[in-house]
Amino acid sequence: MKKFSTRAVPLLVAFLSFPALAADPIKIGVVTPLTGTYAPIGQQVRWGLELAAKEVNASGGILGRPLELVFEDEEANPAVATQKAEKLLQVTKVDFLTGTVNSGSTLAVGQLAERNNRLASTTVSFSDAITGDKCSPNVFRVNARAGQQSAALAEWLAKDKGAGTAVYYLGPDYEMGRNTVAAFKAAAEARKMKTVGEVFAPLGNNDYSPFFGQMRAAKPAVLYTSVAGNDTARLFTQLDEYGLRKNLLIVGASGTVTSQNMGALGKVADGYVTGVGYSPEIDSPENKKFLAAFQAAYKADPDLYGTDSYGLIYFYKAAVEKAKSTDTDKVVAAMAGQKFNAPNGFEVKMDEKNHHLWKPVFIGEVQKDGQFNVVWKTKGPIRAQPWSPFIEGNDKKKDEPEKKG
Repeated sequence: MKKFSTRAVPLLVAFLSFPALAADPIKIGVVTPLTGTYAPIGQQVRWGLELAAKEVNASGGILGRPLELVFEDEEANPAVATQKAEKLLQVTKVDFLTGTVNSGSTLAVGQLAERNNRLASTTVSFSDAITGDKCSPNVFRVNARAGQQSAALAEWLAKDKGAGTAVYYLGPDYEMGRNTVAAFKAAAEARKMKTVGEVFAPLGNNDYSPFFGQMRAAKPAVLYTSVAGNDTARLFTQLDEYGLRKNLLIVGASGTVTSQNMGALGKVADGYVTGVGYSPEIDSPENKKFLAAFQAAYKADPDLYGTDSYGLIYFYKAAVEKAKSTDTDKVVAAMAGQKFNAPNGFEVKMDEKNHHLWKPVFIGEVQKDGQFNVVWKTKGPIRAQPWSPFIEGNDKKKDEPEKKG
């Protein structure tokens, strides 16, 4: 796997134009972490966007215009993300913003995009609030949100462990961490599993041992966590060193263990289970083609972030071509309700109400060879509403309508 530089990159522009595309470019601002704890996630975002943009430009661009990606380092910090997004909107004059990882950053950038009448999208952030109670009509999300992952993961866990299973929660102490823990706790408790403890650690935490005494005393059978990036390696390694991995099933958010940090985790990730929207193991012609192109370009596997970032470009392309314009209002109207094929070959749909995808979720378990094995999947796309099964064609009840963005 490639090693990445951690030096600051204040502004990085990818000129993905070709001689045949002489028209003014469509500029996409990418505000993503290029340094810090979430830099590996930002790298996958960049790879996915660049690969798709290169393909789109090679085939004639969008409405005859090339795509130009302009990168800024958000450092997984909402204040920094807002500053960088403002620069991209006011100085670079981008048409569209994406790339944010930190859920707080996504919420802040989405509000800024709305005030400037521009589009924004996330391919990473999990917080349900982004396309829930804090939704913006200008914001779209193409990755699986916390409620979707939690619904599928809790359903599988209930089948595997049964009612009364003791679950302990450890999340990062910010918007995403608290939201993902709340989503899974609600889903698990609805299936009669028992909460025995809950703690939140600072983002970029180096020492998790102060939390281990409380966890040991709670005697959980399952630990749910939503730490991500470099924090995962520290948490899992310290759990192993303190003897807490024995007889403990670790489950969590899809961003906790990915192809980007699996190599650093090694055997301490064995047996980890998560709900994911993507796995390289998906056996479809479309996924095999995408996987081959990604591996050829970067000598690494795509994870869910690289895959959804790649898919975002084609989603945006389809919407602009349907609208016959890059005008924000026209593209928003074209995106709502739009169906398209994800890179893995499955058809997905953008919900008209909350601008979030209906998509299938796979339950993946980390094997000793360092690969995810898909052990279960939903019967169809999970609808874009929080912490309920909502498997299309298999609904058991109808939920309350979600606040419209």
